[in-house]
Amino acid sequence: MLAVVAISSCNFLDVDESTGKKKEDVYVYFDRVKQVVTDIYGYLPSDWGTLGGALREAATDNAVYVSKSNAAYGFFDGRWSPLNTIDDVWASHYKAIRSANDFLESFSLDNFEEFRHHPNILELIKATSYYPYEVRFIRAFLYFELIKRYKNVPLVKTVLTEEEANEVVPSSFDDVVEFIVTECEEAAANLPDSYASVLGKETGRITKGACMALKSRVLLYAASPLFNGGKNVAAKYERAAAAAWDLIEYAQKTKLYSITKGELLWGTGNEVLNSKQLILERRGGNSNSFEKNNFPIGYEGGQTGNCPTQNLVDAFECSDGTEFNWDDPADASAPYENRDPRLAQTVLFNGASWQDEKVETYWNGRNGQPLVGASLTGYYLKKYLDESVSLKAGNATSKPHHYILFRYAEILLNYAEAMSEWKGPGYSDSKYTMTPIQAVNMVRTRSGAKPIPETMSADEFRNRYRNERRIELAFEDHRFWDIRRWKIGPETTEIYGIKIIKEGDDMYRYEKVLLEKRTWEDKMYLYPISRWEIRKNGNLKQNPGW
Repeated sequence: MLAVVAISSCNFLDVDESTGKKKEDVYVYFDRVKQVVTDIYGYLPSDWGTLGGALREAATDNAVYVSKSNAAYGFFDGRWSPLNTIDDVWASHYKAIRSANDFLESFSLDNFEEFRHHPNILELIKATSYYPYEVRFIRAFLYFELIKRYKNVPLVKTVLTEEEANEVVPSSFDDVVEFIVTECEEAAANLPDSYASVLGKETGRITKGACMALKSRVLLYAASPLFNGGKNVAAKYERAAAAAWDLIEYAQKTKLYSITKGELLWGTGNEVLNSKQLILERRGGNSNSFEKNNFPIGYEGGQTGNCPTQNLVDAFECSDGTEFNWDDPADASAPYENRDPRLAQTVLFNGASWQDEKVETYWNGRNGQPLVGASLTGYYLKKYLDESVSLKAGNATSKPHHYILFRYAEILLNYAEAMSEWKGPGYSDSKYTMTPIQAVNMVRTRSGAKPIPETMSADEFRNRYRNERRIELAFEDHRFWDIRRWKIGPETTEIYGIKIIKEGDDMYRYEKVLLEKRTWEDKMYLYPISRWEIRKNGNLKQNPGW
């Protein structure tokens, strides 16, 4: 396993930024070079509660964070501005990009000449030869994280002095996309399918499949309404569909990735690493902080945290494939029965079992209002939590936590969206032998959900697909960005919860209640650039509306 750790950087160009050693003492030793690359891996993104414990999902219609003072509320309560940035990765990501550039300028296999008589020299050289391509992938990933927030950003490919860095000119979104795509293609052509035959047999490293997955995601974003500019839209979706299809064909050929009914993905420590869906993850060590921050109040050590909304719960269909309907007495009287199985895998609702006890989110229940710290929505998070973790005083336990960056279901959904927008939901041909509808149904079959109809209009499929993506990828850091790239912000402002009154043994009355009416302005589709960054570099241009 290639572990990732946090690093700090210094500003001296003759010193390696992750080790603090002179470069001539770093890039001539295999183990020190490996440490530099490991440190760069530490910049891969994850969201275990980026916003002071809140997931970015808490700034969408999928979730509410229990503490109203949390930064997530700043996205929609008027606090967000160039003077009060939120989730601002500008400085940290350019620092990481500088570390990657420094490595790429300093690394050379020729530096290891004195080890030519080492008994494992060929295996060492082979393992080490992949490092530049892994670092290029990470740099490309960081640029994607920048452009999806800020759109037009400086494209820096060399180590700059402070003076040079404060004079860089932003590149266009399209130019950065092309850079990312090229980096992914070149890295994919030079990286292995896996490291099983490489010295050390390390897992968790960047592979060819990971490069193809990033390319797929980037091109789908580039084709989306927020970024496509209204020009060559069909061609952009065609390109996105082709990128996803290339990975689907690759998965079918190599048998590396697949989607299997009943597979284990969430809350299982290292067991998640056995999933055939897994393309790339950010590895994490043993911890229980995510459980502590999200276990229901009323469970020892639980502090609540990210609470799924009624909006999200309603998005899960009934088991027969129809929409859940509050106006139907059968649905309203038993809202958690006969539902898409993914609801119970994602959300802890009233009556659900957790650590051998029933969750009670009804009024005056063990985990419900008006208990201080109880969920604001009537729901608790389940996805990504490890039920086997104990938070009990004197008997607390921890488990590994690995953050999934790419999995096969996303690629199938990327393909379905791009192909449908390009050719329609029922399209297939001799090259693209899977229709968008069939791709979505592959994802649904994994969970035990009923397949969607084989025929439907483009608009019907778009609505069905977007709902499918919402529930399948809930809490995996997609909804926040999907709202933006689809430009559906105004549709996501009314946030609902559930009020439950217990009327007898196993008898409850359920009422859907409006919790919040959030503010949306179209400037929020992009992040503001910090006023401080613009003051340092007058070539930077603020995003519209900020």
